[in-house]
Amino acid sequence: MPDLITLEPGIHYFPGGVNIGIIEDVYGKCLIIDTGLDSDHARKLLKALQSWDLTPAAILNTHSHADHYGGNHLILQRHPEIEVFAPPLESAIIQHPILEPLYLFGARPIKELQGKFLMGKASPAVSIPQTGLTQIAGIPLELISVPGHACEMYAVRMGSVLFAADALFGEEVLQKHPLTYCVDSKAQKDSVRTLKGLEGIEITLPGHGNPSRDLQHLCEMNLQSFQSTTDAVLQSLEQPSTIDEVLQHTCTLLGIHMHNPASVLLNRSVVSAHLAELLEAGQVKQEVRENRWEFSRV
Repeated sequence: MPDLITLEPGIHYFPGGVNIGIIEDVYGKCLIIDTGLDSDHARKLLKALQSWDLTPAAILNTHSHADHYGGNHLILQRHPEIEVFAPPLESAIIQHPILEPLYLFGARPIKELQGKFLMGKASPAVSIPQTGLTQIAGIPLELISVPGHACEMYAVRMGSVLFAADALFGEEVLQKHPLTYCVDSKAQKDSVRTLKGLEGIEITLPGHGNPSRDLQHLCEMNLQSFQSTTDAVLQSLEQPSTIDEVLQHTCTLLGIHMHNPASVLLNRSVVSAHLAELLEAGQVKQEVRENRWEFSRV
C-alpha cells in the first residue's frame, strides 16, 4: 500500500499515476491537492491519511482533467463536510464532466469518449478566481496561474515546495509521452517560464513523475519537449494538410501509436494547439480548398 512521502515537515505527497499533494495544518487536518483518477486511488489515499492521523479539511483541484479530480466523489462521500476548490472554468467542468469530451469531440460525445479517463464523477466545486497569497481551509499558500495544459490551472507554492500540477512533467514521463497534452501550446511554454523564474524553490513536485531538487533543469526539459512537438508539427507540413493528416505525420515522426478514439482525440487537440501557435507566429497559413481545411508552411 503506498504511503505519504514527506517533502518538508507538514508537506507530503501521495505517489501514483497522479501525485497528490498533502499540506497539514496544526490541528491534524490537511488540504488535499488533486485526488487521482478514481475511487480506488482515493480509497488508498484516505487509508494513508488515516495512518498518519490526518483528516481532510478541503480539496483543491489544480485543473479539471479526470485523473486529477476523479477521486473527489469518494472523498466527499466519506467527508461530506469539506469543500472542493478549483479555478473558475475548471470548476464548471468538475461539476459537469460531460463538458470535457463535448469540447474535445465538438459534438455529443460517442460512448467510447465517456469513460473515466475523460469523465470523472461530478462533484461540487467552488471557484477560486484570484491567484497569489490566499488561504484554503485556514491553510496559507500561494496559487500561481499556469494555463496551457488546461484552459486554467493553478500551481501551488508552500514555502520552498512547489506543487507544479501538470505545468511540469518528470523527465521520464516526457520521454515516455513525447506528445504532451495541451490546449494552448504557447501558454504552456509561457507557464513553464513563469515557474522557471521563481526563486527559493528547493523541491518541485510535478503532477506526473518524481520530485526534483533542480527546478531550472526540470523547466528546461519541459520546454525542450514542448518545442520538439511544435517542430514536429511544422515538419509534418511538407505539403498542404488537414489537421488529421498533420496528426498522422506528427505521430509517425515522434514514434507514437494510437489505438483508440480517446487517444486520437487528445492528440488531435495537441496538434491543433501547436498549429494555432504556428499560425499566430506567422510560420503557417490556412486555407479552405475543395472542402478541405488545409494548413501549410509560409
